[in-house]
Amino acid sequence: MKPTDDKNPEYFHKVVDCQYACPAHTPVPEYIRLIAAGKYTEAYMINWESNVFPGVLGRTCDRPCEPACRRGRIEEEPVAICRLKRVAADHKDDVRSLMPKVPFEKNGKRIALIGGGPASLTVARDLAPLGYEIHLYDEQFAGGGMMRTQIPSFRLPIGVLNEEVDYILDMDVHTHFNTYVSSLREILDKNYDAVFVGTGSPKGRDINIPGRKEAAENIHIGVDWLASVAFEHTHKIGRKVIVLGGGNTAMDCCRTSRRLGGEEVKVVVRSPFKEMKASPWEKEDAMHEDILIFDNHMPKEFIVENGKLKGMTFEKVHAVFNDKGKRSLVPTGEPEVFIEADDVLVAIGLENTFTWIEKDTGIAFDEWDMPVVDAVTFQSTNKTVFFGGDAAFGAKNVITAVAHGHQAAISINLYCREEDITKRPSPFTNLVSQKMGIHEWSYDSDVVNDLRFAVPHADKKATLADRKIEVELGFDIQTAIKEAHRCLNCDVQTVFEKDKCIECDACMDICPTSCITFTMNGEEEDLRTRLKAPALNITQDLYVSDTLPTKRVMVKDEDVCLHCGLCAERCPTSAWDMQQFLYKVTKAC
Repeated sequence: MKPTDDKNPEYFHKVVDCQYACPAHTPVPEYIRLIAAGKYTEAYMINWESNVFPGVLGRTCDRPCEPACRRGRIEEEPVAICRLKRVAADHKDDVRSLMPKVPFEKNGKRIALIGGGPASLTVARDLAPLGYEIHLYDEQFAGGGMMRTQIPSFRLPIGVLNEEVDYILDMDVHTHFNTYVSSLREILDKNYDAVFVGTGSPKGRDINIPGRKEAAENIHIGVDWLASVAFEHTHKIGRKVIVLGGGNTAMDCCRTSRRLGGEEVKVVVRSPFKEMKASPWEKEDAMHEDILIFDNHMPKEFIVENGKLKGMTFEKVHAVFNDKGKRSLVPTGEPEVFIEADDVLVAIGLENTFTWIEKDTGIAFDEWDMPVVDAVTFQSTNKTVFFGGDAAFGAKNVITAVAHGHQAAISINLYCREEDITKRPSPFTNLVSQKMGIHEWSYDSDVVNDLRFAVPHADKKATLADRKIEVELGFDIQTAIKEAHRCLNCDVQTVFEKDKCIECDACMDICPTSCITFTMNGEEEDLRTRLKAPALNITQDLYVSDTLPTKRVMVKDEDVCLHCGLCAERCPTSAWDMQQFLYKVTKAC
């Protein structure tokens, strides 16, 4: 097997797993160490630089980083990365003085942002400190976009959202709220130097089955209904409620229904339970609030009697997979199921709508009526117009919208400077030794089993009685520090120098997980079977040295390495060192 270049940043890109699973590349281990040290303000600012909304995402993120956390390889649950973001947000000091300063004298370039959601706000956060004059257009009365309309207050208190949105709007952003943009041509005619479209996926999908028109008064599109509740236009719902759909929007709909009078709330989804798109914790929270989930049920008809909705009928199905793994839902042949309902909420997906973009604006659309957008630069076929968030490639999540905003801001900055937007600035990378003394390291990775701490919840009876009471209470400081200590410091790497190694095998003997082996080289498939502990996870690269004097090679299995530093502490020649891999994603500059 070819040796792994331990000085190559691309190698470390692969082993700092949780950071690179996050679309915005939040430096996870760095801020977790700060939380463990009680430095909440510093941790908040590291988060803010990358994900922009630590308080929001610390409550609502889809957590793409957590499945990649290395703690999850030795225990059932990863580090509570998402909830530790909230800890930093909840316990920070006043951070306004730490925010980037906006120059009084602008650079002469004007940027229009259409839509006030996370993607547009991220563009504003990156470009305003560079002297750009930012104009933000949104039909709502305040910024936040879908974070304001589609995330219920019992998950995201409005005060938390307002605080983090205002950090950006206070950067001298010109806001045009209560302004619905009905024509892109009108915006282009204002001679902005660039336009960013971050309008999200504002349209909920409907369902067309018998009885839909007759029962229209009691059938509601989920995202529209959530917005109506958020703006306090809707205050109640029927006693018996059906929610169609299995995503996070459906979970928000059913839980909100419980708070607005729904006593018997049922979620009905076509797919099997384990294949529902909702995050596992969202499903758990819904079931904890006495909401029943019926999987493998295909909607057939709305039942209407004397002009009034009575319920729905469903056909039971099961999943069948063909040779290529494609799933089909096949009827089981069982009798149809009738479920009573006073109201039905339809939460079966989101759609984009670009009827406000005229055909003569130079923006091309694909076969799905989505704008043709470059996946790297986020530029459309009209060189002046950029897209991001759900408006670019369809519905995703907040952290993905933030990542799009960062990259679009880089492109807009290069475009306005008349530079090639395909030549992206490189991220910052570095390796720094963590050695302090003979037995001291500047980090802590104890070799212990450590179960994840549970986040406390408010009293269920109280939260179901008031939709504005936050359900999750967050970690207290003592628990947060204990949870932070579960981090295995995957950014601190074992760096091996072949020329210093005397092949004493001391590192191999002391390793608590048997991840180091000195053996003869060979093809990877064979080599993986000859290690001290066979390396069975083929998705994780092996770390292989150049050939040593005995003709052996040193092989380390990153899959089970704890980054505890015992190998470096034991090595008599300092052939091993623990070095922190620093990575900061590129921003507009």
